Amino acid sequence: MSPVETPKAPPGAALGARLDTALGRFTMYRLVLLVLAVLAVYSLVLDALGWLTFGIPEMLAHLVLCLGLTYASNRALAPLFRVRPHSESSLITGLLLYFLFWPSFAPLDVAGVALACVLASASKYALAWRGRHIFNAAAAGAFVAGLTGLNIATWWAATPAMLWVLVPGVLLVLHRTRKFLMASVFVAVATAIITAELLQAGMSVGMALWQSLAQRPLLFFVGFMLTEPLTLPPRRRQQLALAAVVGVVFAVPYNFGFLANSPEAALLLGNAIAFLMGQRGRVALRLTGTRPLTRSTTEFSFEPSRPVRFVPGQYMELDLPHAKSDGKGRRRVFSLTGSPSERVVKFGVRTAEPLSAAKKVLLSLKPGDEVTATAVGGDFVLPRDPRKRVLLIAAGIGITPYLSHLASGGLRDRDAVLLLLARSAEEVAYAEELQAAGIRVLVRVADGSVPPPGLATASWDGTRVDGEAIRALVPDVADREVYISGSPASVASLRRAAKEAGARKVHVDSFSGY
Repeated sequence: MSPVETPKAPPGAALGARLDTALGRFTMYRLVLLVLAVLAVYSLVLDALGWLTFGIPEMLAHLVLCLGLTYASNRALAPLFRVRPHSESSLITGLLLYFLFWPSFAPLDVAGVALACVLASASKYALAWRGRHIFNAAAAGAFVAGLTGLNIATWWAATPAMLWVLVPGVLLVLHRTRKFLMASVFVAVATAIITAELLQAGMSVGMALWQSLAQRPLLFFVGFMLTEPLTLPPRRRQQLALAAVVGVVFAVPYNFGFLANSPEAALLLGNAIAFLMGQRGRVALRLTGTRPLTRSTTEFSFEPSRPVRFVPGQYMELDLPHAKSDGKGRRRVFSLTGSPSERVVKFGVRTAEPLSAAKKVLLSLKPGDEVTATAVGGDFVLPRDPRKRVLLIAAGIGITPYLSHLASGGLRDRDAVLLLLARSAEEVAYAEELQAAGIRVLVRVADGSVPPPGLATASWDGTRVDGEAIRALVPDVADREVYISGSPASVASLRRAAKEAGARKVHVDSFSGY
């Protein structure tokens, strides 16, 4: 979409858009790995300055043990289970265990850490359903190692001196994964319980809050472990409920003999609940064909090895391994464009240059080739009440999540308006589907060309999409739920415009290069 088509964002929104663009260059795994690596280096600096008391040799040996053993055990175990090892994931697990266990040269302590590393790697394959692990690997390894008595996780990352880097790192990860609300629920519940307990012990409110947040591993736990996407239920409301439950189990003291209160036990319980809430395992997808939508977009159709359950508006994560990494990772998410009742699953993908390595793999597929889908999720779904009116705004390839709503008939009996913003008429994807949508479809093209036949031209005074323009097109926008899909920069500016127009409830779905 042309930059003249969107309003100028305020400083906060502009900063958020730039941050989305910067973080979108990294996968979730790469970002978490980088943040944890920075924290590890920072911990060594703190120790050298005397803020930590472990000793540099102990810390270096502990770091090498955690990274080396998780990496080596992961590489060794993967062939036994006939899967491709994920190196970044193993290094993340190693760094998490580095911060969970106390650095020490004591033989039993070292043995306990080594056992935790191996068990963490094994849990990804042995404790899995349809090829997808159920439990957070680091938590599983730490929990079982604790049961043996060799070593117990101390979560020493919860050190006040670590906050200067820990807090920005956690905020970056939560921004990238869009889990601020879930994290807030967990922190609020756990902090309230811990603070109440400390107040009963005679501590002041300020000191109780400080100890809850700075000397308990709440922030580390929620930023790097609880919000791990692969061990979460697929819907937001389920994630919020899970955060509250885990917050209670995390904070309330208990002791049932061999099982006592610990962060890793709380997380494993949460992982089990998430699995029961509908975490889906891997499914093989066989390519049945492709079709060009425009010069820069392509639709891919796959036949799944088993039926795929999803709600219109959700996405599917594909595993697209490639020999030469470009930093964007092998797992990418794409909006499902077909109906849940169809046997095939479809994705509309922007395939203009420059292409990521993963998209090159996708384009190189031939009919009959297989890829693996690892997850289904997302909350970009329509209100359950068909009487609720909606305004759907799409910027470019942001049209894709709405195609599933159209294909499933979810918009047939609903008062809906769809506004599509494109660079030119040639860049309007799914023109035939939009012509047969049965709802009001408005198209605004930046170069002034005529939209495809059957699609109305969206016109207003001025060139930018601001609140006044939206009100001119949809006067009753204040009475509609608004959905916006597109790039992070487009979504940020369009969300602001919708709010200016009077929209009360705005749902967004940004494509940030996951």
